[in-house]
Amino acid sequence: MENKAKIIAVAGKGGVGKTSISATIVKTLVEKYPDKKILAIDADPAVGLSTALGIDVKLTIDDIRKEIVETVEDGQTKAAIELLGDARYKIFDALVETDGFAFIAVGRPESAGCYCKINSYLKEVISILSSDFDFVVIDGEAGIEQINRRVMEKVTHLILVSDASKKGTQVINTIKSVADELVMYEKIGCVINRLPSKDVINYIDTNGIEVLSYIENDSNLAIYDIEGKRILDLPGDSNVVKGVEQALEKLEII
Repeated sequence: MENKAKIIAVAGKGGVGKTSISATIVKTLVEKYPDKKILAIDADPAVGLSTALGIDVKLTIDDIRKEIVETVEDGQTKAAIELLGDARYKIFDALVETDGFAFIAVGRPESAGCYCKINSYLKEVISILSSDFDFVVIDGEAGIEQINRRVMEKVTHLILVSDASKKGTQVINTIKSVADELVMYEKIGCVINRLPSKDVINYIDTNGIEVLSYIENDSNLAIYDIEGKRILDLPGDSNVVKGVEQALEKLEII
């Protein structure tokens, strides 16, 4: 039977609040769909999603990948399928089940700037895991690297996050043009986050990308960040919660 998981990837320039948006998407889905299986994937090497969701990460996908690579590198060549079979079992060891959702972290690649191996592995992991969940939320790394490497090719919904800056909107346009070639997404849109005020909306040019919501600076979120509190506990009237709900409604996810 074909899997109908909704796979929501969140991408954008660094520093625009991607992780807060991703965590709020998880919060919203958990509250709206208590009977559904929801998976959060922290695919950003900066591993911020675990903190935002209050998860203590003990094992990452990269730890597992390293273990598998070591078994092949000492001359014991295993069939790729057998390795993937090993990976499938090990991946479930890295899954953390909690408060209405599951969580897995990609972790940091072994050498700075070389994401090739981990990205191809991540693609396999997403495809293995997505068959077991109704919703998968991926907090992607800053920029377009993962989309360039086609890690995100199985995404159904792509949410691009920008702030009010020209640079932010340029980055989401670059991501969209790469995604248009490489990702078989069904729906795409952007969230303009951290607005200083609604007055600047008329000056923001997304170059035709549909804006799903405008989110003004959120003092609740700032306090939660400082105190290290979970975004899952943010009050429902917070700007970011209302903005994410609006975005998910426009994408017909909720």
